[in-house]
Amino acid sequence: MDRRTFLGAVGTGAAGLLAGCGGSGDTTTSTTSSTTEQTTTQTTTEQGSTYTVSMEPMGEVSFDAVPTSWVANNGSYADMGLALGVQEPKALWLTGRWHTNYYDEIDGVSADKSEMVSLYQDGVSKERYYALAEGEENHVHVQDPNFLMNRFKGWSESDVEDVKNDIGPFFGNSIFSRGYAWHSDYQYYTLYEAFEKIAQLFQRTDRYEAFATLHDEFQSKLDGFVPTSDAERPQVAVLWATGDQPTSFLPYLVNEGTSFKQWRDLNVRDALAETSVKDFHSSRGSIDYETLLKIDPEYLLLRGHEGKTAEEFRNTVVSFMENHDTASELTAVKNGNVYRGGPLYQGPISNLVLTERGAQQLYGHDEQLFDRQRVADIVNGNL
Repeated sequence: MDRRTFLGAVGTGAAGLLAGCGGSGDTTTSTTSSTTEQTTTQTTTEQGSTYTVSMEPMGEVSFDAVPTSWVANNGSYADMGLALGVQEPKALWLTGRWHTNYYDEIDGVSADKSEMVSLYQDGVSKERYYALAEGEENHVHVQDPNFLMNRFKGWSESDVEDVKNDIGPFFGNSIFSRGYAWHSDYQYYTLYEAFEKIAQLFQRTDRYEAFATLHDEFQSKLDGFVPTSDAERPQVAVLWATGDQPTSFLPYLVNEGTSFKQWRDLNVRDALAETSVKDFHSSRGSIDYETLLKIDPEYLLLRGHEGKTAEEFRNTVVSFMENHDTASELTAVKNGNVYRGGPLYQGPISNLVLTERGAQQLYGHDEQLFDRQRVADIVNGNL
């Protein structure tokens, strides 16, 4: 079935929240974690008209039919759905953080967020979940239930059970970050491990396999120019910069979460990791220009500006830093090495775009690293 646009939801998106903090901050509630040994299985078991897919922290989840309606936690999973050629999710935690402009350069691939709902709107309403699923028979929540309980005050395990039993199952894992204490006791997944699970969920493993092959070819091209010696690796700092005239920054240390996949694949050297600066996820702290000047990384990769073009970013954020008394002394500013740092969430398609962009930023590699037409063909089922 070709990709089709689903226009079944109403509502408006919430204002953007600071650096991925949907809700009122970290809380400590219960954590759901399956004890079954089968949660790492990468296969789907067919049993007549039903099938079962396994993913932590839910464990095995059975489906009587392929879901035709869904909500997703973030743009990582929305991008996976797009790659598989399924309808857009009816809602995301924050719709503004699925950056569909990445698809503009790939003819035949697009996404429509015009009717999509933000789950977070000055809180996360359980009633909104019921409203989104009204009239739907095969509805699924591609969300980590522990994210819902631990990133927003007001949701309990009983609330999750109500939604699961009354509407449809949860099936997701918070893959974008490995900085949450509540995620320490169950499995993380790489981008493509999670993508395979979502492909099993929507019964589109053929498209997953086609993307996995494309990704392998992409990685082999990176091997041709990405340095391996420490002396040649570019030294970077990934920071969240709020507004067009930032004077303080939230530090993000490069880790194994999927939001850093392009930087790991490009083998960067994390300047912040070589200091006492703590990751924002654990410290909730910020750093100023004086601290940044002491570290003085070769490249500054600033998050929070993915809605801008490269030119718009240069004309606002970079221009401000070039004219700022302290910022203008930074090596990265002097050398013109201040770039957009990528989003919190990425899936298989956006990862190709972002990694290619990063190769241009760090290494001046201007050649296309992936076949746009092949991406469009897979999305539209021309395998």
